[in-house]
Amino acid sequence: MVKYIGSKRALLPWITGAIGVIHRQEPVRTVADLFSGTARVGHALKKQGFYVVSNDLMHYAHVLAQALVEADAREYGPERLEPVLQRLNALPPRAGWFTHAYCEQSRYFQPHNGARIEAIREGLEAEAQGDPLLRAVLLTSLMLAADRVDSTTGIQMAYLKQWAKRSYNDLRLEYPPLLPGRGRALRGDALEVAKGLEADLFYLDPPYNQHSYLGNYHVWETLTLWDQPQTYGVAHKRVDVQERKSAFNLRREAGEALQRLLGSIRARHLVVSFNDEGFFGAEAIEAMLRDWGYVHRLTRPHTRYVGARIGIYNPRGQKVGKVSHTENHEFLFVATHSRKVHEAVARSGGAAAD
Repeated sequence: MVKYIGSKRALLPWITGAIGVIHRQEPVRTVADLFSGTARVGHALKKQGFYVVSNDLMHYAHVLAQALVEADAREYGPERLEPVLQRLNALPPRAGWFTHAYCEQSRYFQPHNGARIEAIREGLEAEAQGDPLLRAVLLTSLMLAADRVDSTTGIQMAYLKQWAKRSYNDLRLEYPPLLPGRGRALRGDALEVAKGLEADLFYLDPPYNQHSYLGNYHVWETLTLWDQPQTYGVAHKRVDVQERKSAFNLRREAGEALQRLLGSIRARHLVVSFNDEGFFGAEAIEAMLRDWGYVHRLTRPHTRYVGARIGIYNPRGQKVGKVSHTENHEFLFVATHSRKVHEAVARSGGAAAD
């Protein structure tokens, strides 16, 4: 999976374990993930046999969910994909607007890889032949390949003062980690999507502060849309970063938005992921969840993303911003209509989720 601030990679056993505790008390068949991001959690839950519906507002996140949650590896297996990937890998480099914007004017990738990204991105549309899931699988392979040779600390608000060692490697497409079975990928505002969804369990990992995922991952959005956007600033962000705002990124609106979302969810169980760097304290979230009847909070320390530990540098090699702290506390709130589930989660204390 691509590097991602707020990624649940290290917390996956904890999250899936908590859901496993619920499942052992009351069978869970369908899980809805309304803020899917890189689809890491949805992918893990699909692997465990749940039918997953993933949703996100970002185009790149929707593409990742199409590949990692919706696509069936039995239909898009290596024997079908490898010849396509080999043809795309063999395309001659094609330096153009993407290379100029993201490798020369800014330095997310080295120019030799930027030119390969452009050639592959242009070529994959013909290879997809109008199949949206095949297109998503190929785009996912390209995003994963680009992420392996980037020169950032994991967010695209800035880039390293010197080229990362990995950036010298040649970009190469590989078969992505597809899973057998089906799922469903949606793209929409969680507040609207939730109104039309029913599932046994909802998993929520909403934005927790003022930093938008579009601003942090604007290059992936551009790579997906391939729309040659106007950009601004040293980071060459898309101009629509300034316009496409989420209520969850606004302190004055986030509380009401979360309450509205909780009020529209139809499910027996709800798992909410949050941390102590967000707009709300743990007690405030628990208060919002009490209408569900039973709420239990699980907590654990977690190392912050690498950029928070080493700081961010501008193109002149100057450090911008300070390292304030290197660890936070992650919360999982399990809300349920079932006393039996509540008691099982409380007994586990999170231990069953390790």
